[in-house]
Amino acid sequence: MTQKKQEPRFEDALGRLEEIVRHLERGDLPLDDSLALYEEGTGLIKACSKMLDEAEQKVVKLRKGPDRAPIESDFEDGNQNDG
Repeated sequence: MTQKKQEPRFEDALGRLEEIVRHLERGDLPLDDSLALYEEGTGLIKACSKMLDEAEQKVVKLRKGPDRAPIESDFEDGNQNDG
């Protein structure tokens, strides 16, 4: 059986990214540790960006018009009640 690598939840990845930024901003880590954290952070940014893109695609997919064509609007427009 092939196991797929489990991606972290968005909130967990974002929390870890914030933690990494705090460590790097302190500036008290050895260079090797800073580079390792930087690499981890760039991976988390990529994963978060992918998750956000996938979420946006789901929103667009869920918002289809009567002819099944997607209705695209700003997310702010989606918060208004039509009636």
